[in-house]
Formats: sequence, structure tokens, C-alpha cells
Amino acid sequence: MCGIIGYVGPRDASPILLGGLQRLEYRGYDSAGIATLGAGGAMDIRRAVGKLENLSHLLGTAPLAGHIGIGHTRWATHGRPSEGNAHPHKAGPVAVIHNGIVENYVDLRAALLKRGHKLKSETDTELIAHLIEERLNTGLGLAAAVRAVVSELRGSFSIVVLSETAPGTLVAAKTATPMVLGFGAGENFVASDIPAILEHTRRALVMEDGELAEVTADAIHLMTFAGAPIDRAPRQIEWDAVAATRGGFQHYLRKEIAEQPQAWIDTLSGRASAGSPTVTFEHDLLPPAGPHAISRIVMVSAGASWISSLIGKFMIEELAGIPVEVDYSAEFRYRSPAIDDRTLLIAVSQSGETADTLAAMDEGRRHGSHMVALTNTVDSSIARKAHAQLYTRCGPEISVTTTKCFLTQIEAFYLFAIHLAARLGRLTERDAEELLRPAFAIPQQIKAAIAQERHIEKIARKYGKARDFLYLGRGINYPVALEGALKLKEISYIHAEGYSAGEMKHGPIALIDDEMPVVVIIPNDTVFEKTLSNLKEVESRNGRIIAVTDRRTPELEEVAWDIIDVPATNRFLMPVMTTIPLQLLAYHIAVYRGTDVDQPRNLAKSVTVE
Repeated sequence: MCGIIGYVGPRDASPILLGGLQRLEYRGYDSAGIATLGAGGAMDIRRAVGKLENLSHLLGTAPLAGHIGIGHTRWATHGRPSEGNAHPHKAGPVAVIHNGIVENYVDLRAALLKRGHKLKSETDTELIAHLIEERLNTGLGLAAAVRAVVSELRGSFSIVVLSETAPGTLVAAKTATPMVLGFGAGENFVASDIPAILEHTRRALVMEDGELAEVTADAIHLMTFAGAPIDRAPRQIEWDAVAATRGGFQHYLRKEIAEQPQAWIDTLSGRASAGSPTVTFEHDLLPPAGPHAISRIVMVSAGASWISSLIGKFMIEELAGIPVEVDYSAEFRYRSPAIDDRTLLIAVSQSGETADTLAAMDEGRRHGSHMVALTNTVDSSIARKAHAQLYTRCGPEISVTTTKCFLTQIEAFYLFAIHLAARLGRLTERDAEELLRPAFAIPQQIKAAIAQERHIEKIARKYGKARDFLYLGRGINYPVALEGALKLKEISYIHAEGYSAGEMKHGPIALIDDEMPVVVIIPNDTVFEKTLSNLKEVESRNGRIIAVTDRRTPELEEVAWDIIDVPATNRFLMPVMTTIPLQLLAYHIAVYRGTDVDQPRNLAKSVTVE
């Protein structure tokens, strides 16, 4: 999401910083800002809401001088989009830009206020600046002060710090969110992604979690948060400009699969904190009369958003106890739906411009339903038409077939279900905290699932010439089977069907032979044994079984030709884990078959016609 750029060297910093931010616009943002140190060592900051052209215009009328500076594009998490909440944030001589989330924000803010600090924004980033200022006031140097502060922060964050006390130095620190160091001739750079610096240097070093860098014009010193030096050489970047926006990946789709841990963090940021039982949204999503005014929920959506809505249905019905119906947007308004002013209508769309979903919302408005838009696109048509908006914040998706938007829709439904159930009094604080706890482990678990890629690629090559695939799942993982089949047919052009495993014997079993791969999602849940029985029916028809599971058993190993292991989580979040291998399987089969992975034939990213 947010973009970071820093520069120190002999040239004017401001145009370099602005240019870097422009090359990071694809990440998505709602405000931007730049800070520099002038010739006298005094700091100056310019910030603007909206697109970078607003910041550019401001810099045209009030330019910034100096040969060192930092720049940032922000997607609102803590606090609404505003000039006051835009980065950089300043405290005394210190300015900070920040990607990620400080999970102990509430405690740190209370402690700073108690110590007499005056906070001007709603952000967690400003707290970091004040904490560093305190450490500088004890006599520490800038790098030592930053090292001391990062030990106090909990969460996922990357920061770059500029200070009047060290006019030739930037300090960068990284945990979970990306950070790259660029090595130039008599100048050096720091950025959240390589495209920001590629115009100026092709020598780059990707920072690892728990690392801190002291950046001057002449050198970059890398160390651990504990201060131990790290000796790691930069590498030469060979990408062209287009490949750079793909992060060095062959396709946008593969890059976007890799971005899912960060997309998950961005969707969670500011809405839930580790150790807290509370889910809060930027605005109230429920009707003015409150949650008890909702008699039923209707979700209208299309494509992969329809599938994620099925997963949301499982979550909301079990946790909140409210009946949920999932309808195709294209069918909804043509069947005289039984909705009224006690119906909560959730319009689900990645682009926020889906024509059928917009038409379904018109039907909801005519019946007086309260409407919530679940979308990735701020101020889209669907967002504007709704009474309330729940944004997934996963950043732009260039590839036509969705990955991170689908996953963060599941996440948004999960947060909403917990929030709604708590508001209805169906969850104790302990229950809510236990449900939220595994959500904070998901980013690392996604990475662990992606680490199976080499194994999955071998499976893709093994079955890549098949003409048909069958995907099976039960319960909340039945929609995952639908999504796996959709992914495969979209990008590889192989015919694929998703079915409930229990429904298989009522038709699809007739198609199974020794030429058909059957992908089964079989997590360790209450229907594990029943799904295993369904697999034995497939085995007896010589079907080639590919199992996706968090529980290997001798019985499963006996019937499965191939097994893909995924990390364990709770039953509501297991669709996240089981979806990742299916994304990679579809991707590698498509690559093997030589199809246009990012722009499959006949498909469009945003379906804006009925």
C-alpha cells in the first residue's frame, strides 16, 4: 500500500523524492508528503491530500530546498485521509515516514500524553517521532535512538527517519513491510519498492526483517536492531521498467500472490490489535438503529466476489446468528427479491464499478435496505451509492484474475462478522480476542504456504496437459473449490468444476476416470472423515487425487497421488490457507501451457456493462 522514498546526496532532494513517489503510485494512496533539510539544517515539510499532482502543485508554489529528504504516499489506517494525518510526521527535530501498523498504539499514545507530549494527528506514526525525540534528548545519536525505539514497538512496520540532529543521515528500520536500499555514486537511496529508485541506480539491497540501516551520501551501514553489523553486498537489478513494476516477477499475477501477506496487514491495520477483543472500522457500518434492526443479510456480487461472499455467509451466520443469502448481482433485480428496511444489503465488488452489482443496489435502495459496499476502490460508484463502506485496502491488482482482492474480502468478512457478533452480544471479549488472535499469524502463514511453490510447480507440470479438473470441498471450504476451479479455467483455459464433495456422487462422479485430476480441499475439521470417504469414491474410479490439507494421515496418503501441506489455523480462516496453493497451481499450469497469464482472453478486470 503506502510508498516510501528517501534520498541523501549532492542533488536537490525534492524532485527525486517526488519522482520516486510517482513511480510508487500503483500501490494506492490517499495523501502524500515530503520533508527535506535545507542548507542551514532546518527541516521543512509539504503535505497534501489526494493525488500527487496536488503535492506537486504545492511544491511549485512553495518549493523545498535541501540535499536530503524523505517522501511518503499514505493509505489511511489510523485516522482519516487529511493533511494533518499525512506523512511525514514531525516531533521536535525528528520527522518519520512509516508503512505498517503499530499494534501497541493505544498504550504508547496514553504514555506519551501522560508525559506531556502534544500530539497533532490521529496516526500511530506520529508516536514514533515523539519516542525518537525523547531518546535524542537523552544524548543518544540518531541510529541508537531509532534502535531503542523499535524495541518498544509491536507490530509490522518499516520506517525512515530524518532529523535535524544528524543533517547528513537517514535511518531506516524494517520488520514485515518491504524496504530496499539503493547504492549510487556519492548518493544513496531508501524505498519501499525498487521502481522508486531504478531511474537513479541499479545496485540495490533488500532489507530483511529486524534490520536497521544508517544511510549517508557516502555509505550505507546495515545492522540488526541490537546493533550488530551485517555484511551483505547489494545486487545488480537487471529488470526493465515494466518488469520493475512487477517486482522482478515474470507476471503481475505472481507478484500479487506474493503481495498477499502485506495486503492482509493493510486490511487489518487500524481495525484490530493483538491482545484486544475489539474490531473497529473507520465509520459505523450498521444501520442507524443498530444491529438488532437487521433481520437478514443479503450479499450481491459477481465472479470471485460471489465466491468470497459464500465464505462470508458461513462466518456471519455462525458468529452473528443472522440469516445470510448470497445472490448473483445479475439475477438479483430480476426476481422480485424479498427484502425490506430490515435487510442489510452488502454489495461486494473488487473494482467498485461492476454494473450488475450497481443495478442490484438500486433494487436495495427501492426497498429501503441499509447498504454496505465491500470494495477495494475508494470513492468508486458502488462505494458512493452505499450508506457505508468497508474497504479492503489491498492495493491495485493489475492481473485480471484476482488474488489479493479475493483474500482480503475474506478478511473483511471475518472482521465484520466478529464486529457484528460482538455488537449483538453473542461474543464475550475473551471469545472475540481468541477469534482475532489467529488473524495476526496469517501473514507469516501465507508466506509458509507460498514456500510450497516448488512442490506445487512440479504438480502443475504433472497435470498441466489435462483437459478437465474437478475441485472438491465441504463446509466453508466448498467455496474454495469453486475459487480454485475459477482460477484454473480463467488463466489456463482448462475446463474445471468446483463441487461440494458430498454432492459429487449426484453427477460429477460420472466424469471421473484415470485422466481427470481431482483437487480436494480437506482440512482438519469436523467433516475431515466424511471428505476422506468421498475421496475413496474418487480413488475407486481411478481419479488422480491432489489433496490440500493441514492434516496428513496414513489414510489420506494412501488415496492421494499428491499432497500439498498448508499451515493450520481456525476453521473460519482455513479458506485463506487452502486458497494460496490453488492460486499457485493455476498460475504454474497456465505458465506451463503458455497462456496469457495476466490478460486472459475474453476477460476484463472491471465488468462495467450488464
